[in-house]
Order: sequence, then structure tokens, then C-alpha cells
Amino acid sequence: MKPIRLRADVLAGLTTSFALLPECIAFALVAHLNPLMGLYGAFIICTLTALFGGRPGMISGAAGSMAVVIVALVVQHGVQYLLATVLLGGLIMVAFGVLRLGKLVRMVPHPVMLGFVNGLAIIIALAQLEHFKSGEHWLSGTPLYLMTGLVLLTMAIVYILPRLTRAVPPALVAILGVGLLVYLLGLPTRTLGDMAHIAGGLPTFALPDIPWNLQTLGIIAPYAILMALVGLLETLLTLNLTDEITETRGYPDRECVALGAANMVSGVFGGMGGCAMIGQTVINLSSGGRGRLSGVVAGMLILLFILFLSPLIERIPLAALVGVMFVVSQQTFAWASLRVLNKVPFNDVLVIIAVTTITVFTDLATAVLCGIVIAALNFAWQQARELYADEHQEADGSKLYRLHGTLFFASTTPFLNQFDPANDPQRVTLDCRHLIFVDYSAIAALKTLRERYAKAGKHLQVFHLSERCKKLLKRAGVDHD
Repeated sequence: MKPIRLRADVLAGLTTSFALLPECIAFALVAHLNPLMGLYGAFIICTLTALFGGRPGMISGAAGSMAVVIVALVVQHGVQYLLATVLLGGLIMVAFGVLRLGKLVRMVPHPVMLGFVNGLAIIIALAQLEHFKSGEHWLSGTPLYLMTGLVLLTMAIVYILPRLTRAVPPALVAILGVGLLVYLLGLPTRTLGDMAHIAGGLPTFALPDIPWNLQTLGIIAPYAILMALVGLLETLLTLNLTDEITETRGYPDRECVALGAANMVSGVFGGMGGCAMIGQTVINLSSGGRGRLSGVVAGMLILLFILFLSPLIERIPLAALVGVMFVVSQQTFAWASLRVLNKVPFNDVLVIIAVTTITVFTDLATAVLCGIVIAALNFAWQQARELYADEHQEADGSKLYRLHGTLFFASTTPFLNQFDPANDPQRVTLDCRHLIFVDYSAIAALKTLRERYAKAGKHLQVFHLSERCKKLLKRAGVDHD
């Protein structure tokens, strides 16, 4: 590795580790867990996916989407059942990758990707507002002015420094600079230590202390499946985004296996489950992190913070971290999607807005699923409308139908409406040179058409079927001669 690349990855990893800390602590608290569980999960998952995953430069850790999924399990059954769930969820992720199902992410349309990115950007920004509260009440007076001023100063450094030099990541300079300013001036503002104390020891190996029986499986399996699906979905979409930013290609199946294995290790070492984190990934990439080393450095530093550096790390002002995350939110949001709203089809606009809104108010998995369903229904409707027929009266008195388009479940009715068995001549020819048969509904439609002509005492002859169509019809027992 070149010295310049090595230096860039190390600095990017350092910057990203600072951004990982408050997020992982906050997500652990949301899930009613000891903050150290979130940090252990971040250390293990970030390091292992960076070493063995399929997308260098992407950052994984104890994610908020996971915390939302498992909070009910923790409240009802306790931490040990959570660890078993993380273990089973990781196994499902590994199976997903081994079966090479990562390619399914190709089924996610671009408008859904834009909605996903915009929704997460809004969530990142909204999450920072919690730091402007003291307990259940919003800050006011001097504490509010000081917090706001430090946040704005942090954002100003991040935006302005790249115009002066790109030798160091601007987010790192902002965090350290604002932290030093607060320390030297003795400014009374909240620090990372006000969220939680992060001092601890090495994570220890221990299998979850639960009854290993079918009853336990019945409890953890639904949560494990949901955790795996949400984690895989967020990871694969973040992988796609990272591919676009870096203009390189990742390997989704390998990433799924690495993520699953990392979750299993986290589960037996007392850590939370996790997946790719889009905010921290954007920080890493914008700080120059492109190789595996950046993720390894970020993960290992989390462990060093826990073991040795907690007194210093707990002095970092929350305002500095909030300012960086606000910038990340702004950089993550796909502003180009707003400029093209009046230039793209209304259905795509609907998908972008729907996925963004559902992501903010419910969860990522529901949002992406709804977006895919809307996009799929729109595609089916458009394809069904494009089916048409050319009619020709032949010299011998017969009639020729030349069909164009795709025949599938949504276009069977328009297909049958092209024909007039009652008034057509005795001999009718159907030219399928430009017609594509897709599913069983298409086969059933052709069979129905034959029966209609036979009932009218007329003969329908079908020509120019593709070999694939002939195989489909032969398998279904439909005569195509």
C-alpha cells in the first residue's frame, strides 16, 4: 500500500471512529442495553467486515435499524435472548450470502434508492436534535446558544477547510479543534461522557445463557429473521451507494457472509447486532477512506477507547459530533432528486416521496418493500399498455394478427381483446415473432384464445414462437402448431 493511501485510510478511520461512538451508544440505549454492548458490537462488526467483506471503504457497526427491531425482545425476555437472536440472525445472513442471493439488490429500482438515501439523511438529522434536549426539555438560554454556536463552528470548519487544504480530513480537524477550544476555555457544554461512561475491559466469550430448545427458537426466530432482512437490506443498499460514490464494484454475496459471521462473533462476545451504517460510511469516504484499513482502524480504535482512552474520549463535546453528523446528513441527501421531480415520470416521483416518507415514519424494510411494490406495479401497468396487434387481411381470405409486446399476467386481457373470433374468417394466423411469453398467465391466455376460435368453429394457427415459448407451452401441455 502506498504511503499516501495508508495515511488517508488511517486518518479516515480515526475520524469515523469518533462518529461511531455516539451513534452506537445512543442505539444501545434505545434498545435498553448497556452502552458497552453497542461499542463491543461496533468494534467486532466494523473490524471483521472491513477485513473480510466485499466492499472496502464501507463502515458497519451497531446500527439504529437493528436497535428498533430488537427493543421489544430485550424488554420482554432480556439480554441473553438478544444475544441468541444476534447469533441466529448472523447465521441467516451467512446463508443468504452462501446462496448468492445478494444479487437480488439489483431488483431495487433507482427511485427506491433515492428515497432510501433521502429518508436516512432525514433520520440522521432528526436524531441529532435529541442532543439539544436536557432530559425531556429543550435547551434554552445560554446552554442552547453555546450548543448551537459550537455546532455551527464545527460545520463551518468541515465546509471551509477543504478549500484551504485536503491534507487532513476536515471532520477530524473540526472534532479535535472544537474539543480543544471547549477544554481550553472551560466552556460548559455537554460531552460524550454525559451520554455514558465507556470504560471497560475486553469482551469475553460466552454462549447465551438460555434454554436451547424449540420454545426458545420460537421466541427468537421471528426477531432473528427480521433483524437479518433489515440488516441485509440496509447493507446491500449502502454497498450500492458506495459503489456509485467510489465508481468501483463491490461483492454483495461476500459482504453478506462477512456481515453474518461478524454478527455471530458479536453475539458470543456480548455485542449488539449490526449492519452497514450509511452516515459513518459517508464520513469515511469523504475523509479519504477507500481501503480495508480505514474500517479496521475505526473498529480497533473503538476498542482502544474502551480499554485505555475513555477519560480523553469522554471529553469530546457532543456539539462537535452533532455538527459533523449534520454535514453528513446534508451530504447524504440526494439533492439532485429534487431538481428532477418535474422531469421524470410521476410514478417515479411517487416512489421517491413514498420511500422517503415511510423510511422516516416507520422503518427501512417497510419503506423499500413498499417502493419496490409500487415500482413493480407501475412497470407491469406500463408493459401491459404497450401490447398491441397489427391486423392484415390476406389474399386467400385468411386474417393475420402480428402481436407486439410482452404477454404476462397484467396484459392477458388486452391480448384477448385484440381478437374477434365471432367475426374473423375461418382461418386466422397469429404471428408471435415480436411477442414475448413470460409466465403461466400468458400460456393460459393463448389456450383460452385457441378455445374461443375452436368454439366458433374456426382454426387458429400460431407462427414464429421462440424456443423458450415453445418449451413453456410444451411443458404446460398446450398445442402450439
